[in-house]
Amino acid sequence: MNVPRLVIAGLSGDSGKTLVSLSLVAALRQRGLTVSAFKKGPDYIDAAWLSWVAGKPCRNLDTFMTDATTVADSFAVSAAESDIAIVEGNRGLFDGSNASGTHSTSSLAQLLGAPVVLVVNCTKATRTVAALVSGCKTFEPDLKIAGVILNQVAGKRHESVIRESIEQYCGVPVLGAIPRHGSDAGLIPGRHLGLVTPAEFADGTQLADRLRTIGNDYLDIDGLLNAARDASPLSSRERPYTTNSGAAVRIGYFRDAVFTFYYPENLEALEAQGAELVPVSSLEDTRLPELDALYIGGGFPEVHAERLVQNRTMMDSVRRTSENGLPIYAECGGLIYLSRSITLDGRRYAMAGVFDTDLRLDAKPVGHGYAQVRIDGTCPFFSVGTEMRGHEFHYSGTATPPDINQTCMAVDRGFGLGNGRDGLVKNNTLACYLHLHALGHTVWAAGIVQAAHAYHARSKANNLKTQNSQANDIRLGMALNVTPVNS
Repeated sequence: MNVPRLVIAGLSGDSGKTLVSLSLVAALRQRGLTVSAFKKGPDYIDAAWLSWVAGKPCRNLDTFMTDATTVADSFAVSAAESDIAIVEGNRGLFDGSNASGTHSTSSLAQLLGAPVVLVVNCTKATRTVAALVSGCKTFEPDLKIAGVILNQVAGKRHESVIRESIEQYCGVPVLGAIPRHGSDAGLIPGRHLGLVTPAEFADGTQLADRLRTIGNDYLDIDGLLNAARDASPLSSRERPYTTNSGAAVRIGYFRDAVFTFYYPENLEALEAQGAELVPVSSLEDTRLPELDALYIGGGFPEVHAERLVQNRTMMDSVRRTSENGLPIYAECGGLIYLSRSITLDGRRYAMAGVFDTDLRLDAKPVGHGYAQVRIDGTCPFFSVGTEMRGHEFHYSGTATPPDINQTCMAVDRGFGLGNGRDGLVKNNTLACYLHLHALGHTVWAAGIVQAAHAYHARSKANNLKTQNSQANDIRLGMALNVTPVNS
């Protein structure tokens, strides 16, 4: 597979990787190219914006949540029909989970055989930028740094000194320079988990125009295309999951401006297991449709708490169906929705009340980073002993962490709900702060679909029993009211 590809990396977070990635994709699409976009790491929001600008789902590539072979498979399959693939890195180029840089953007670039373009924030620096680039170039000699994009450039002289220094001392071309006044770093508003999501953004047309302008005016598109063509060949891969042709079950999932944190592979994995996916709005729909299971992903229920509580009929519908045994799987924002309440800025909002857990929103992250859990209690979807890797990023938490009898997950890495526990369980409902990627855990989709089939069978049997009972009542009533015929 010889699809041209680039990894857009930085020296640290907030270097301008997202702005460059979005502008580059927008400019490439304006040229008529089909672009596959990818995000290194578990980030949902940057991936959502990359999906928006690319016009097709962005895939997350993470060697902690899924093994390296599966990551390479996912990339190759998703990029195969494209003219070019753009991968946005995360944090600094060499930052990983340890001092060796395991799971770093650099290690991902080498796995994918992709040249790296380094985005450097040049604020209050000139020749020192060349020293930083030179250090990156020699730090891991097998890494191919194909060029540099200067960000936050103060003016023409500032750019000229930095460009000349890099090209003289590093032997690496400068493939773009974005001026401070023209970067519009605040194009997309931010908040406590990062940027707002595309589902909440008002004027997409104006933003798309601005991104194309930045890409065309400040990036060397031809130079970046040439760098991308220098990628190493990859073997062609098969899609990492197979389709199950069994009878379909209906699995609903919250999909609206509140709940947007879903990996495309998670939804695809459910479909591959035989599920029909049914989108449900937590804001507009007043009750759940007829379902065999419900999946509530992450999002921003804390931001939209006022709107959510105004749709009390949906919350009541979710609580009743949980009490009736509907399998429900919820992650992070879904956990908040199923809790008894969340308190924000001193105001308490009553949630669906499936769990007797009260949450609060803190000013700093309660749990942030990779996480690992073991199933050690009764669970509606997974067997005891199952180990799972994922990530968590939440500002909400509880003042009184649950005990082992209320949960099914022992936290080996991360925070969860506190006290080394995660995974609230009640009826057939499981809610946790842990986010999982389906390609890293084939048992995830299989467990949810299996529970859905079991619920469907129970519901069908109960309906048949009810119908038979009603038929018997009708026959009995007819027998008791028969009028003898006179002879």
